[in-house]
Amino acid sequence: MLLASALVAAGLAVSGLSLMQIAARHPQMAQATPPLQSSPPPATQDKPPAESKPGDERPTTPAPEPARPDTQAQKAGATPALPPAPAEKTAPPIPDKK
Repeated sequence: MLLASALVAAGLAVSGLSLMQIAARHPQMAQATPPLQSSPPPATQDKPPAESKPGDERPTTPAPEPARPDTQAQKAGATPALPPAPAEKTAPPIPDKK
């Protein structure tokens, strides 16, 4: 019991000395986080949004192009945006266990 209490006392002493050393080297150890930056102010909106019409589609700029042009466009020299898909790899069927 005497040995256990001596070890606990030694541990507390070492911990106390370590804390004092840290406090002496870094006096500003506990600092608050810097204030968060607010989001940028919204842009001034001088124009109201355009009127929506039923059935209309919104135009996109530039216009989207298909990944694979149709056959007439390919004959005219259009190249596909994507490479051809790889062929599926097939293996021989797994033999049944005997």
